[in-house]
Amino acid sequence: MKRLLFIIALLLCMLPLSAQIRGNNIVVTVEPDHQDWHYQLGETARFQVEVRRSGTLLNNVSIDYAAGPEMYQTEKKSLVLKDGTLQLKGTMKQSGFWRVDVTAHVDGKDYRGACAAAFAPEQLQPSTVMPQDFEQFWSDAIREARKVDLDPTKRLLPERCTKDVNVYEVSFNNSKWGSRTYGILCVPVKEGRCPALLRVPGAGVRPYGGDVYTASQGAITLEIGIHGISVTMEQKVYDDLGNGALNGYWEWGMDDRDKSYYKHVILGCIRALDYIEQYTPWNGKELGVSGSSQGGFLSLATAGLDKRITYYAPVHAALCDHTNSLKGVACGWPHYFYYNRGEGQEVRGKKIETSRYYDGVNFARLITDKQKGWFSFGYCDDVVPPTSAWATYNIVTGPKEISPYQMTWHFWYQEQWDEWENWMLQQMGL
Repeated sequence: MKRLLFIIALLLCMLPLSAQIRGNNIVVTVEPDHQDWHYQLGETARFQVEVRRSGTLLNNVSIDYAAGPEMYQTEKKSLVLKDGTLQLKGTMKQSGFWRVDVTAHVDGKDYRGACAAAFAPEQLQPSTVMPQDFEQFWSDAIREARKVDLDPTKRLLPERCTKDVNVYEVSFNNSKWGSRTYGILCVPVKEGRCPALLRVPGAGVRPYGGDVYTASQGAITLEIGIHGISVTMEQKVYDDLGNGALNGYWEWGMDDRDKSYYKHVILGCIRALDYIEQYTPWNGKELGVSGSSQGGFLSLATAGLDKRITYYAPVHAALCDHTNSLKGVACGWPHYFYYNRGEGQEVRGKKIETSRYYDGVNFARLITDKQKGWFSFGYCDDVVPPTSAWATYNIVTGPKEISPYQMTWHFWYQEQWDEWENWMLQQMGL
């Protein structure tokens, strides 16, 4: 028995030492010669490409590279790097991003690296046009939605509660009776009125856990889904929907502004604010919205349409500047007009007109000087290109901050996440 107990104790001690898979032994880097990755128009940006294994340069490595304005690179070559290094250069006479992508082929696997040099990004302006009835369209839609009672439901999730936070799954009517928005509501246990934060989702179909951490700091948080289904089911349900009934939902109804999938999504965000105001101990003062990717777009839409929002934080915001690609400039996800889908001129014309009612840029134009914004994105992002992200930031006239993390693709760095969280807590006085 003593021997058995000794073996068990030994195994328990070894658990924290178990190895984890992290990163790759082979790394491709593309480094610009300016630390901030910024250049003046007409200046030459120089890039140092290196392929390393175990931290040392890899000899005789095969690569493919593409260079040029992002999403429209024209210089494409395949080479063998004898010493694992390559020097490239590029320049732009108009504001934008010159991007270099490198793919190394090693032992049957591909390894990628990239860099996008910014040329006068503060001068970028969006191409999308705001329809004359843009504000009226959304004002009417919100008014019609509010004719439907919220009819809220609320279910405690005891397994998710902590000593500081009560966690619930809630739902409420969206734009019509029976069309519901579901979310995870987190409310501080401590009595009293609190600031609030609406968390809006990135693209996809998934369950949600709620923002318990921010709630533990003293804020009400409501994290919503957008598909009108419970957000606490098993993962397989969401996988089946994402691969089946809801596959490609972002393309639905894009030839009719009243049938776009995003109409009820945006209205659901506004109704979520109604829910916070009417059914939570919100203090009536600080109210924010934040999300990344699709959630960045929804942050802009919510802040632009609802002046109860006092602060907003879009991170690599998608669905911005759709029509840029019509003039050969990088556009935001889902790149509606970047690909040739064989559509007729009439169909494409309808989609172009509809896209303007669902473009983050036009919502950003409605943001006022009483709403504070924090923008962050990556220069290597090939889903939400920095061209569209910078142009959207530039169009905002209210108080704003920008914090690019140049090396990020379509993901977060820990430091970026920490800065984002701290900024929002500061806006709430927490």
